[in-house]
Amino acid sequence: MKNQSGYFFYALLLLFFGAFFFWPIFIVIKGGFINASGHFTVSYITEVFANPVYVEGLVNALGIAVYSTILCILIALPLAYLYDRYEFFGKKTLAALILLPIMLPPFVGAIGFRQLLGQYGVVNSGLEYLGILEAGQTIDWLGQGRFWGIVVLNALGLYPILYLNLVASFAQVDPAMDEAGANLGAQRWKRFFKITFPLIRPGLFAGCTIVFIWSFTELGVPLVFDYDRVISVQIFKGIKEIGGNPFPYAMVAVMLVISAIMYLLGKGMFGRQGHAMMSKASHASQATQLGKWGQTLCFIGFSSVTFIAILPHIVLVLISFSSDWYDSILPGQLTLQNYELALGSSLTVPAIRNSLVYSSLATVLNVAIGIGVAFILVRTRLWGRSIVDTLVMMPLAVPGIVIAFGYLSMTQEGRFFAFLNPIDNPTALLIIAYAIRKLPFVVRSAVAGLEQSSPVYEEAAQNLGCSPFKSAFKITLPLIAASLIAGAMLAFSQSMLEVSDSLMLAQKQQFYPLTKAIYELLGFLGDGRFIASALGVWAMAFLALAIFGASVLLGKKLGSVFRL
Repeated sequence: MKNQSGYFFYALLLLFFGAFFFWPIFIVIKGGFINASGHFTVSYITEVFANPVYVEGLVNALGIAVYSTILCILIALPLAYLYDRYEFFGKKTLAALILLPIMLPPFVGAIGFRQLLGQYGVVNSGLEYLGILEAGQTIDWLGQGRFWGIVVLNALGLYPILYLNLVASFAQVDPAMDEAGANLGAQRWKRFFKITFPLIRPGLFAGCTIVFIWSFTELGVPLVFDYDRVISVQIFKGIKEIGGNPFPYAMVAVMLVISAIMYLLGKGMFGRQGHAMMSKASHASQATQLGKWGQTLCFIGFSSVTFIAILPHIVLVLISFSSDWYDSILPGQLTLQNYELALGSSLTVPAIRNSLVYSSLATVLNVAIGIGVAFILVRTRLWGRSIVDTLVMMPLAVPGIVIAFGYLSMTQEGRFFAFLNPIDNPTALLIIAYAIRKLPFVVRSAVAGLEQSSPVYEEAAQNLGCSPFKSAFKITLPLIAASLIAGAMLAFSQSMLEVSDSLMLAQKQQFYPLTKAIYELLGFLGDGRFIASALGVWAMAFLALAIFGASVLLGKKLGSVFRL
């Protein structure tokens, strides 16, 4: 790629991100710090911290993020360590199954979780059947425990992101270092904390940062749980006052600042590579073959985590086949009518069509941008490549609710982008929002493909008179097609089930995407939750198929997709 073409691409990329990433963030910050007379003020921010309702929402969101991240570490770190160091029966199958929760969005899993722990749900019915509870007696697990329910559900849905990063990090550790420690008499746990742990810190940081920010800004699960004492829900309910109330702006600004601070603190504590390591291991790591009992324990550990993680989604599937499920361990009656209604109602059919259109167009845009970025990062030595890399990965670190709120703000009447106002038609903004948020998946996948593809073929074609663009199109793109398809599948499937942008930007029923339709169905009396569950099962099946295909195409490179 010629320098002139590369810098022209820089300009287009900066224009796109400037208009639809930095500008909405700037609008949000401006709304939180600039008063009606146009002067700088911190009174709105101080009011957020002075209002006990806002403070409670902020503290709860931070608590959810911290505990979700800790729980993810407790789940993912031991599993990644066992996978890297030991051989046991069913290892490859269990390693694939442990990733299932990443294919099952917590937003729809929350429906099943409520059925499990509701007052007249599965757990209480089971306790009554065992005689632990008297007939008619219930425990309100989610009455005071919705906070912990959100934490558990977040952790069960997000731990695969941390697991993938840790598996990749363990694989990069030179086993010679651990062997040297053993030869000097260091015990296994001391070698882990003194040698291995410092070397895997970047992977740990990368996964924990994403888990923390996603948990801190999670909107879908608290809404399903009717838990409004969290800042994301408070912002969502403040959309109606976006035109004249500065406090939703202040809350979004606070959320953004806290996310940035936690990212920088995490970067300083975990992100720095504290020890030098060879670019290539001196020899491949050899996993230890465990005995019968060790293999059994590993099998139980992996399979137990997988079962617990997918249990809410198993319950969701049962709900989708139910016509009634109240005060019993299993559904009373089974039916296929929910699936017929999910694919035939005036609400769901347009929502499915809308999501297909929004996600397809966003994916096309992502692929076009992702290919250009990947070529610059891998095939050129242009100045500013590291800046471009940071730029395209930033959407993973910026809460989606911040971007969505910024879009709503910058399209208010009288502003430059008013012609994109989502109240009239959110199509353009939803496509752009999906593209911005999911671009990292395509870029990382394309980069992985280019790194595995030798540039020799391109150079040979150019020596024979072929232009750089033609050689890239005719030679390189076919070679990296598998990685591009994997990234596109991830971006498309994740866009289909995007929550924050969909719930906030789509305000008219005719433009509802899939997740907004599921949320609206949950509010319907009667069979609303059964139809929503059936729609959620369709969505889960689609997402599972897409991510399974991406994992087959990318293999161990899948973890790099979720790395900042």
